Formats: sequence, C-alpha cells, structure tokens
Amino acid sequence: MIKNINLEALIVFAALFGVVAIVGFLSGRWNRASASPLSEWGLGGRRFGTIITWFMLGGDVYTAYTFVAVPALMFGAGAMGFFSVLTMMLVYPILFAIFPRLWSVSHARGYVTAADFVRGRFGNHILALAIALTGIVATMPYIALQLVGFEVVIAGLGIHFAIMVGGISVELPLLVAFIILAAYTYTSGLRASAMISIVKTVLVYGTVIAAIVVIPAELGGYGRIFSSIAPGKLLLEPAARGSFGAQSAYASLGFGSALALFLYPHSITGILSSSSRNAIRRSAVIMPAYTVALGFIALLGFMAIAAHVATMPSYADGFRAFGTNFAVPALFLDMFPGWFSGIAFAAIGIGALVPAAIMSIASGNLFTRNIYREYIYLSCTPARECQVAKFAALAVMIGGLVFNLGFPRVYAVQMQLLGGIWIIQTLPAVVLGLYTRRLNPWALLVGWLTGMTTGTAMAASTGLQSSIYSVHVFGFVVPCYIAVSTLILNIVLSAVCSPVFNAMALGADGDATMAEDYI
Repeated sequence: MIKNINLEALIVFAALFGVVAIVGFLSGRWNRASASPLSEWGLGGRRFGTIITWFMLGGDVYTAYTFVAVPALMFGAGAMGFFSVLTMMLVYPILFAIFPRLWSVSHARGYVTAADFVRGRFGNHILALAIALTGIVATMPYIALQLVGFEVVIAGLGIHFAIMVGGISVELPLLVAFIILAAYTYTSGLRASAMISIVKTVLVYGTVIAAIVVIPAELGGYGRIFSSIAPGKLLLEPAARGSFGAQSAYASLGFGSALALFLYPHSITGILSSSSRNAIRRSAVIMPAYTVALGFIALLGFMAIAAHVATMPSYADGFRAFGTNFAVPALFLDMFPGWFSGIAFAAIGIGALVPAAIMSIASGNLFTRNIYREYIYLSCTPARECQVAKFAALAVMIGGLVFNLGFPRVYAVQMQLLGGIWIIQTLPAVVLGLYTRRLNPWALLVGWLTGMTTGTAMAASTGLQSSIYSVHVFGFVVPCYIAVSTLILNIVLSAVCSPVFNAMALGADGDATMAEDYI
C-alpha cells in the first residue's frame, strides 16, 4: 500500500487487464466440439492438447498467492519457505504416473469430477458426496486467497477507492475485476481460463527473468544478497536430541503438499480437459520449467530482505495491512520503473484470475454432478445440468468474495491450512481406487471422517497458526505436516475396516468401470 497512485504502473496494468478480459470473452468460440454442454463449458470439450494442457495446469498450480506468499514465507521464515520447490519436484512424477489413469476411466465413462469416478468405482453415493463436499469446502478459502493476492496488487498500485456494498467496504477495482471474472467465466467456461493462462505464463516468465537479472545487479550480486540474510534463515534449524526437528517438518510439508495438489477439484478439472492421456504425460515432462521459475520467485523473498524494503517509510502502510505478503510488490516498486511494475502486478493479478475461475468451474461441476443431479433433480437434462453448474460457479465465486471481505485476511490464510489437510483425505478413494477396489466404501468413509476430524482438531490446537503438529513415535518427537499424519491414519483405518465391512456384506455394490477403461 503506497500513499499515491502510481499512474504509470496503473496504465500498464489496466491495459493488460483489458486484453485479458477481451481474450476471456472471445475464447468461448474457440475449438468448440460436439460434447455435452457441461463437458463443453466445464472441461473445454476435453480437447486441450499438450501445450494448452501445460498452460492450463501451470495456471492451476501457480496462483497469485504463489507469487506473493512463497517469497513472503522466505522473507519471514527463511529456508523453510523453500519447501514449495520440493513440492513441485515431487508432484510432476506423481502427475505423470498416476493421473493418466483417471483421465482414461473418466474419458471412457464420461466422468466430469473425481466424485463421479468414486461413485462409479465403489457404487456408493454417500462416499461420492463426501468427496464432492470436501472438494468444494477446501476450494472456498483457496479462492479467497486469490482475492487477497489481487488486493496486494491494488495496494501496490496505490489505489484507495472503496465503496460500501451491503455494509462491507469493498475496493472498487477488486469489485470490477470480480464482475469481469464472473462474466467471462459464465459465458466462456474453461476455455477462457485456458487462453488467459497463456497470457499469464508469458507475463510471469518475463517478470521473473527481468527480476533475477536486474535486482541482483542493483543489490551487488547474489553473494551480497545471501550475505545479508541472517544465518538462521539460510538453513533449517538443527534438530534437538530426540526430535527430528525442522527436517521432518520440511520433508513432510513438501511430500504432503505434492500428494494433495492434484486432488484439488481445479487441478482434476485441468487434467480431465486434456485430449488424451499422452497429453497429460507430455505436459508433466515439461512442467519442471515452472519449477525453475518458482525457485527464482522464492528467492525474491531474500532479495526483499537485502533491499531493506520493510524499513522504507513509503511501504510501511502496505506491510501493516498485508504483513510479509507486501514484500514482493514493495521490491518491484523499489527496483523497477513504473511501467515494469505494472507488468509485474499484471502477472500477479492475472495469476489470481486464472485459478479463481478454474476453481469456481470445478466447484460448479461438483455441485451439479454429485449433489444437484444425485439428490435434487434426478431427471436433470444435459442443458439444465450445464446451466446449474454456471450458477453454482457464480455462487462459489461470490462465497469466496464474501469470505475475503467479511473476515480478516488472516482467516483466509488459516483456512487454507485446513484446505490442504481436508483435500488429502480424498486420496484413498480417488488415487488408491484407481488401482484397487478391495477397500470397502464404508471403510473409506470411516477413514475419511477420521482424517477430517483429527486433522481439523490438530490444526485447531495450534490456533490455526501452523500446519505442523508434533507426533510422538517410539520416544521420538516428529514434527509433521498434519495432512501427512492424518492421511496415514486414514489409510490404516480404511485398510483395517475393509475386511470387517466386507465380511458383513456392507458396500457390495457393483463396480461400473472395467479394467480396459484405465488403459
């Protein structure tokens, strides 16, 4: 937040945002197929090839908050923030090896969501409902976080023009951007996000390349940057006797986040929109190009420390309002001319729109296919199904906006901690279900419910301030990402309870899929 409007940056930002809006509205006419209305709107007709899939998945995974929060974590916590790079190193082999099977069975059976697959695989509508609700609930704070990222950009531009909507103060630029996002998502569906992902990627790479060249040169080189960082922030803290310390926290955060990332509905939507399983594999092979960029984005946090932006009076209001999340905008404002700051802020702002739109579309698909059609209107026509999905997507967007405006920003961050813990509880049904049906659906429900409640309780015990919870194992203290420890509990309970429920002849419904569907 700066005191005066940065006119030069604002003009560039507005121009690029205008281009994105035009692309979003026009993209609905691109590459249309003859698929069902919901597959057309919600999955782009399942026609995205390797390159578009690469852009789409990048738009899914690398959000505005990635550009803001990862450097902020490095700025505030130091080396622990680099776990996000470990996550991306692990996630693409998982994408390559596992998720083409989900694409194949979904393509063969016309599935639109992960809950569709679970319903067909296990024949249990209650389990499918649990998967759908988990996806929607875990996505809501994620959308709110994108809006937080957009608010950081608005503050960096120096815009302070709020209006009252229903008794809540709303920054007008945020409201305008939200209306445009909702409009082109409603009309163009997933195609809009796919096309805008291309623009976003170009802006992100241009910004990162300029930053890693110009900023170190201004600060005296990378050696000078690293020498300005406190030693405690350069390395993980040594483990105390009898404890695995920060090392186990770091490893479990990276591994658990990798397992959870492509279970989010928006990630699965990006996967199912591909034209073939080979398109997914090929895009997974070139996805590490994004990881390289992420590594340099993370280092922006150290560059901000070296530039001493937190002590500059002109950025004090921004740090008071957004904390360490304002480090990157302050760094760009300090190091670059206004026009380039406008490009960087456009990369962050557009980086908010793409995933927010995909998240809303994915939630709309879940509500329509697994709640509305299953419980409310069983004879729903394809056209009505698509219309309901559009309205549901709008409702989810509005929910994210209300959450963002009606609660302190820190709540969105804290709820996102729960989002990752919740969504990973769907892994046994979705991922293990791709390979075996020996797990009983009622046992999977027991494991899911236990993981959800235990994970929420663990996070609540930290005051929702941390996603790390120390587990005591054989006399050792193991600080561990809550999602990982609760997932282990989930899987163990599912495996132990399955023989019991199978012996009781519970959950013996048929499998709607066949072996050849997965190939």
